[in-house]
Amino acid sequence: MKNHKIFEMSVSDVYPHYVNKVEKKGHSQDDLHRIMTWLTGYSVEQVMQRLDAGDSFRMFFENAPNLNEKRRAITGVICGVRVEEIKDPLMQEIRYLDKLVDELAKGKKMSSILRE
Repeated sequence: MKNHKIFEMSVSDVYPHYVNKVEKKGHSQDDLHRIMTWLTGYSVEQVMQRLDAGDSFRMFFENAPNLNEKRRAITGVICGVRVEEIKDPLMQEIRYLDKLVDELAKGKKMSSILRE
């Protein structure tokens, strides 16, 4: 995949939309943080530092301390594309996060979201 504009978009620009999406469905910002830390290996404090620093999605995922191996079990359609079939590794990581946010907003159990 070519250098898509989302790669250089700041995570902090999208983060409020994630928060609004999950809160509108009765979940908390803490729930969002839980899936973000599970996916990336960042602590909540580190996620907030990355947001404050204005990290792009590229920087956010390239510097993630420990991408969770269980993320490969995330399947399904996001933005009309099956996440497990996305060829570009960075785009796949971004869509994994999108899919987790969607699952949380749809009321899926946290144990299922975190592939336990």
